[in-house]
Amino acid sequence: MRAQRGDHIVVAGTHVGEAVRDGEIIEVRGGDGGPPYRVRWSDGREGIIYPGASAEVRAQHGAEAPSGVPADVQGRLVREWDIRVSIYAFGDDTTTAKVAVVAGEAGMSAAGESRRSSRDPAVPRIGDKVAVARALHHLADELLTGAAEDVEGSTGEHDVTISPR
Repeated sequence: MRAQRGDHIVVAGTHVGEAVRDGEIIEVRGGDGGPPYRVRWSDGREGIIYPGASAEVRAQHGAEAPSGVPADVQGRLVREWDIRVSIYAFGDDTTTAKVAVVAGEAGMSAAGESRRSSRDPAVPRIGDKVAVARALHHLADELLTGAAEDVEGSTGEHDVTISPR
């Protein structure tokens, strides 16, 4: 892993329910861009980190729009959201999926579960798909609810409903 000052780092939780952390690398202490890194986390705290497998460094140098948001080839501002999906199997009949927004609306997460009927053959990919679909559906509901609350807060309207279609 290599980084430069100003790059962003995202560290996903490795267990269900663990928070996702993101921050800006403010100092590179290792040689040749390697760890350890001093990070200013999005909550304002600072600390030293030796990132593990659940961490990702996002380079912030290169072509940037004036606001610091990466620009596409037409110069429009773009935003990227990353979603991490973790699938947990319990025997061959129950699958739980956890989805977490790693960047974007960080801190949002949802879970979904599937259970195989004893009459059905054990095909893990089917349970995985069902559990992930349910988790993503729950995340979508959470995002729509949050957007409605944001509309209410910015417009003063009440009882705002945003359709999923």
